[in-house]
Amino acid sequence: MAADAEKPIPLATYRVQLRAEFGFDRTAGIADYMARLGVSHLYASPYMKARPGSTHGYDIVDHNALNPELGSEESFHGMVEALKRNGLGQILDFVPNHMGVGGSDNGWWLDVLEWGPDSPYAGYFDIEWEPDRRYLHGKVLVPLLGDQFGAVLESGGLELRFDKETGGFAVWAYDTHKLPIRPADYGTILGDDQPDLERIGDAFRHLDQVRPHQIRRANALKAELAALVSEKADVAEAVERRLKRFRGEEGEPESWRRLTDLIAAQNWRAAYFKVAADDINYRRFFNINELAGLRMEERELFDVAHRLAFKLVDDGTLDGLRIDHIDGLYDPRGYCERLAEATERPFYLVVEKILARHERLREDWPIDGTTGYEFANLMGGLFVDPRGEEAFTRLYADFTGRRESFDEVVRTSKIRIMDSEMSSELHVLARQASRIARANPRTADFTANILHQALKETIARFPVYRTYVDWRGVSELDRRSIDWAITQARKADPNTDGSAYDFLHRLLTTDLVAQPRSGYSRQQVLRFAMRFQQYSGPVMAKGLEDTAFYRYNRLAALNEVGGHPEHFGVGTANFHNANAERAARWPHAMLGSTTHDTKRGEDTRARLYALSEMPEEWERQIQTWSRLLRARRGDVEGTAPPDRNDEYLFYQLLVGAWPAELTGADPASLDPQAMTEFAERLAGAMTKSMREAKVHSTWAAPDEAYESAMTSFVHDALDVTRSNAFFDAFLPFQERLARIGMVNGLTQTLLKLTSPGVPDIYQGCELWNFSLVDPDNRRPVDYDARRRLLDEVEGAAIGSLLSRWQDGAVKLSLTRRALALRTAMPDLFAKGEYLPLEATGERAEHVVAFARRLGDDTVVVAAPRLVGALGETPDWGDTSVPLPRGQRWRNALTDGTLEAADAVTAADLFRDFPVALLVREG
Repeated sequence: MAADAEKPIPLATYRVQLRAEFGFDRTAGIADYMARLGVSHLYASPYMKARPGSTHGYDIVDHNALNPELGSEESFHGMVEALKRNGLGQILDFVPNHMGVGGSDNGWWLDVLEWGPDSPYAGYFDIEWEPDRRYLHGKVLVPLLGDQFGAVLESGGLELRFDKETGGFAVWAYDTHKLPIRPADYGTILGDDQPDLERIGDAFRHLDQVRPHQIRRANALKAELAALVSEKADVAEAVERRLKRFRGEEGEPESWRRLTDLIAAQNWRAAYFKVAADDINYRRFFNINELAGLRMEERELFDVAHRLAFKLVDDGTLDGLRIDHIDGLYDPRGYCERLAEATERPFYLVVEKILARHERLREDWPIDGTTGYEFANLMGGLFVDPRGEEAFTRLYADFTGRRESFDEVVRTSKIRIMDSEMSSELHVLARQASRIARANPRTADFTANILHQALKETIARFPVYRTYVDWRGVSELDRRSIDWAITQARKADPNTDGSAYDFLHRLLTTDLVAQPRSGYSRQQVLRFAMRFQQYSGPVMAKGLEDTAFYRYNRLAALNEVGGHPEHFGVGTANFHNANAERAARWPHAMLGSTTHDTKRGEDTRARLYALSEMPEEWERQIQTWSRLLRARRGDVEGTAPPDRNDEYLFYQLLVGAWPAELTGADPASLDPQAMTEFAERLAGAMTKSMREAKVHSTWAAPDEAYESAMTSFVHDALDVTRSNAFFDAFLPFQERLARIGMVNGLTQTLLKLTSPGVPDIYQGCELWNFSLVDPDNRRPVDYDARRRLLDEVEGAAIGSLLSRWQDGAVKLSLTRRALALRTAMPDLFAKGEYLPLEATGERAEHVVAFARRLGDDTVVVAAPRLVGALGETPDWGDTSVPLPRGQRWRNALTDGTLEAADAVTAADLFRDFPVALLVREG
């Protein structure tokens, strides 16, 4: 990388989820809107070629081609030019950890299936070619069948076909998944019935004789076969006759013998998708069979996979990369170092990394920071009242009957994942550990079973997603995490010999090979420690985010990516400390509030935070709602499904996501169609929640009866076609909560746009975002409506928009004005110091304030928190906020001026608008 070039740091970014319906052309069409809003960069979802029909772009099949479903190369360049015309740069979400497999689109994967370990791409994927399962030696398990292999075979779900264009044979599953036949078996298919086919089939049978050029020879033979079929009708007819020999009759198992035998000889083994949990022999993205892990630590693969991305950086198309799932990589630090050295032009680099509460981002990584999950949860904690925790915990336990601690829920959820969906990977680790143990007589008796148990208990208690042991050794941070996990596992597992945990500790810290002549292979020990890290992260993600977060519903707003549901609230001192640390260490980290991964939109959470201030009232409300709705369904005893935990979550989603335009509505005015559409959204979110929780239903084995009961409950609650007493009880409470949530939403918007870092606006979130878990948060955005509102707010006093807060114009105006100030004072927000301002007076705890200062320039940010206790017309009493040096201040939001030397009262600050953004003018 050129040392004298300046890295382009974004002022603010705007995330767009590209998809077939909103591709390059549509994105180009909003470039002027993004510029008017005040951001500096488009932050684009992955747009390299993905599986057909992809709705998110993370199932990439070719890193060096654009996704044709998003538009042509011409339309891509049109988007780039539109961005540049409007002064916008571009950040790309890049996916290095995995690729989409299955289907018929990933050329590398298809080549591996065809040639097995001999494929030049076999080393690109993390495949175990010699697993314990002997039937998989030299093969890749392909768990894509919806039923047992024999049932799919006999129903005609697997069919041998010939490709007339390429001259290749493949078995197709469900007309969708291509499974190439080994060229060495083409002779078996072609037979000796026709002279030309006999001759070419014989050549295919003897490909081994031309090693190491067998692939090149096979391609030449395929081309010859394709030409013969094209030119000679008798050859084409003979091929079709041969194919028919591999088709059987339904209900006659023996008639499928030829196809069964042919499949058995291949480099792949097609299987029922549920087999993956036990027998998978390639690393996946979490437990998703269709996403295969890549060995990005291999230099050749790194260079190939990043060729297009680096070209776009060097030619100025891209100013930065957001790296997806950095923890999935074998060597994250090494990967980031390669990135930093790879281009002539410096670029902005952030990584998707989830940090534990006590964890800090590694300062030896050459990056600009994370994508901001920790900031979203830090900021959200400001609106959670810790004084309500005890009452909230009690009401949750009383209503649902669940009294497990969150830590216990996480532990059991992680074990559930290791025992089921990711058991195969754990067995592999245990076998590898036992092989290492057998290398030394002192540890030779540690069996795979003993180490399997120790590994499982250790991972179940691991305090972070992963450690970062690498070829350079183990850091003290990582050693502390390993020490803690081993200690906790040893205490909880008295039945396993403690010496097994001693061995595992030395293995994970690489202390086994700290001294010469240890009796162990340094390569094997380090490789095991690094492979362990690639497993602990997915287990944490699936156990915590995708299981425990759906089981423990005390306050759903806290169940967020990177969140800590057991931690109830963040004080202003903690908020300031974290902001100051970011300003000092990671001043350009991304700041997020909603992303494509968040489980609830930012304004949904803003409402739910307010529940923490009113536990007693919340309890009265849900008890009333439950009695009304269950009585309406004839469930007076309250014992019919859904269970009380799912019911409790539903009430939170209902108040959190209730459409703003319906807030304050009369029950009689509710539109049936709108209610049905809202009910469908809620039912979809609840279905996903139930399956992720894995208590009553799962993705692999949905319980249709239970899910139907939940869906029916949702629709009953929102049925306005008949008398519904529920709405009489629900709507007044929802209206009150929504108004508190509105103020919370304005506060978190201002804090994000002014705190140290680079704020990101998720598509459409410049207006209210009351979304639920994906795919609900990827619904289409109405940019025509946003353009019209932007026209309105540019000429309107922001305070006047409060009376119509439901349309989101007030949030849009705040966003526009705050971004305009960032544009006017870029150095202050990028480099300025962070000064906490501690409010004083009787309502001091309800104010969060800070200043940003650079030279003579100073900006003061002040906003209310825990506003539920303040009422609709707050009496601030003697509460005031200290001011840095200055006499005259302008409010960048209201355009009002303020004469104040040392402090300003909260009453003056918030008289015309709920939040304040002051600029020093004298």
